[in-house]
Order: sequence, then structure tokens, then C-alpha cells
Amino acid sequence: MRAGSWRGWTTAAALTAAAALTGFGPAQADEFKLSNNQRIACSRGLSPGKLTTATCRSYAYLFNVKTSEYFRCSVSLAMTRDNKEVINVQTDGGCFKRPRIFDTDGTYEFDAAETESANTNSFFGPGGYAVWASDKANRKVRGCITITTGLGDDLSKCLDMTFDN
Repeated sequence: MRAGSWRGWTTAAALTAAAALTGFGPAQADEFKLSNNQRIACSRGLSPGKLTTATCRSYAYLFNVKTSEYFRCSVSLAMTRDNKEVINVQTDGGCFKRPRIFDTDGTYEFDAAETESANTNSFFGPGGYAVWASDKANRKVRGCITITTGLGDDLSKCLDMTFDN
């Protein structure tokens, strides 16, 4: 995205455009679901020469309710200003494909939660996220947690939930 192109974009519109660019093929209108748990985290910093930079980042997830594949999407905006005016605005973002949660096709529901940056939960880097998925036709729930290892890759594990009767 070019500087200033963020104006007027909502998270849903940006993710819809990003989804179109990430290789989603033709699909039924109800095959994809946007997570309900979007978060935004902002930080502020001072630079030499009395410049102030504010950066905000938001994450959302686009989930295929048939295959359980999902995309982790992010959008960020960084603004630098002095005492009188905005000097620079930069935007970035995109959606990154993640593996299937379930091996077989079905009818799934899901939700996701993101660790916000500069959080005490971010031990090794920018933090992590959790994705929960359930089979709408069967009593089946899987929880997955992904954290940054600090070694340049992510560690992700999923666990099937057991139910007490």
C-alpha cells in the first residue's frame, strides 16, 4: 500500500481486498468467516529533532469454514510528525496462509485472540495468538497456540479438547 491509502478503509474492507490478493479461489459466499476478535495495539516513540512516531497494528483472521485453513491478516499504520505537521505516513499489511486445523473438510466455527505487543505475555518477541475451532456437526473442539520463539520462526501446537460427561 502507498502512503496515505489507509484513509476510509475499514478492517473488513482491507481484509476483503487482501483476501482477493492472497489466492483465495472461487468460493461460496458463506465459506469464509472473519474473526470477531480483532485487536489494535499502538505505540509511540520520540526521535531526534523532536519528531514523534506513532505506530498502530491490528490483526484479524479469515477462516475457511469448510477446510479449516485460515489466514492471519495484519494491517499497520505509522505516522511521523513534528510540532507543526505530519511528515510521513506509511501503511503495510497482508494475509499469510496458515495450515489447516482439522485434516478433513467439514462445517467449522472458529475464533482467535491476539497477544498485544509490549505485553508481559510476549516473552521472546511480538507475542503470539490462539485459534479455537469447532466442528458444527460433532462435539469436537481444537485449540491452537502459536508463539514466536525468538529464533526466527514460530512454534505452533494444537490440542483436541476432551469433554467431561
